[in-house]
Amino acid sequence: MSVSLLLPMSAFALAASISPGPVNLICLSSGTHYPIAKGLIFVTGATLGFLALFLAIGAGLYSLLNVVPLLEEVLRWAGLLFLLYLSYQLFQHDGSVHGQGTDKPPGFMTGAMMQWLNPKAWLASAAGIGAYTSSSDPYQLWLFAALYLPICWLSLASWVYAGAFLRRYIHRPFVLLTINRTLAAGLAASAIFLLFE
Repeated sequence: MSVSLLLPMSAFALAASISPGPVNLICLSSGTHYPIAKGLIFVTGATLGFLALFLAIGAGLYSLLNVVPLLEEVLRWAGLLFLLYLSYQLFQHDGSVHGQGTDKPPGFMTGAMMQWLNPKAWLASAAGIGAYTSSSDPYQLWLFAALYLPICWLSLASWVYAGAFLRRYIHRPFVLLTINRTLAAGLAASAIFLLFE
């Protein structure tokens, strides 16, 4: 493996991880409503869930979808329903900021499960593995995963911090409620997009 692949692999991982998607919107919302530490628990779950998916796809899981097309349809509908559920939860949020509060932020398992139901994660994994690894050299897959780990975590964490930045300057519940509803609409739109993909 050439060291010259490290930069393109890293650039791909950064572009795929930091670009807006369902997980990124949940990170932003989490930073807006909860202490940063709570959002970083979700980020850790999402990152490790993505890495598990990435390695599973590298080991051949994606080809299983070609053999069992029903599995792809089940994943699509499960992802759609999960994203709509999260969108509804976000839409129902009252716009208040919680510290140690009563409202439960999205946690580690939500982050991990969300990646397995996230079409963006599947596509990024399949595209990255196809472009930058070789089935004859499993070391490349593990190296790519090792690069993805900090890049994905830092990218998602940046969305949590962006939400915390918004929270610092927006103190009125109405404004936070409007942000919630906008994020919920974006999340629902990304879910509905699955129907036409």
